[in-house]
Amino acid sequence: MRALIFDCDGVLADTERYGHLPAFNQTFAEFGLPVRWDEQEYGRKLAIGGGKERMASLLTPEFVAAAGLPGDPAGQAEAVASWHRRKTAIYTAVVAAGDLPPRPGIARITAQAHAAGWLLAVASTSAEPSVRAVLEHAVGPERARDFTVLAGDVVPRKKPAPDIYLLTLDRLGLSPRQAVVVEDSHNGLAAATAAGIACVVTVNDYTAAEDFTGAAFVVDSLGEPDAAPITVLANDSPARPGAYVTLADLSAVAGEDAT
Repeated sequence: MRALIFDCDGVLADTERYGHLPAFNQTFAEFGLPVRWDEQEYGRKLAIGGGKERMASLLTPEFVAAAGLPGDPAGQAEAVASWHRRKTAIYTAVVAAGDLPPRPGIARITAQAHAAGWLLAVASTSAEPSVRAVLEHAVGPERARDFTVLAGDVVPRKKPAPDIYLLTLDRLGLSPRQAVVVEDSHNGLAAATAAGIACVVTVNDYTAAEDFTGAAFVVDSLGEPDAAPITVLANDSPARPGAYVTLADLSAVAGEDAT
């Protein structure tokens, strides 16, 4: 038995630049908050795992005063939760409108893995409604039902901690050597490798310059047979990706227990 485990944002679709960032900024505007993140600032915020956590990073004494927020931690947490609920609703609507195309190769490799008997999962620190919306758009509602989805606040520590991947393995009933993770960021890679799972990285514009030491291999996308060849940025595995990543490539990076 094997499992193919995906991160969501930046892996299933290019969600950060065209989905999450506009949704954060629309939320800030609707709540009258004195902040707007540009692409550079949001790129820095991506080092923080989780949308609520990114919003909470705004809560300096100066910001709390300027925004007229409660001074007590409980009141501030309630405010952040309210912002995040609205942000999730905005983002989910963007996904439902089809404005975030799936990344190349996701539907293809998912279908092949399912046909070969692999278990499928998504492990993400994003809110579960957002993750499910992206997943259904990326692979279709019928295939999405084949996935185990673990997202949001299901673990106490978010990436780069390994908690989400350890929980995923537990839910699937597999050992780390029976799984392969597809991630897009250093934090995600750190979480997967700390859980003992081989990790393949597909970079995006926000993460291309990050350190991916420890990844099985790093590519610019999973690719498609009828599209331009992918670029293999690094490879420290038995896999030999060609014009696009195949299920055989993912099998090659799995541990011995998966053979």
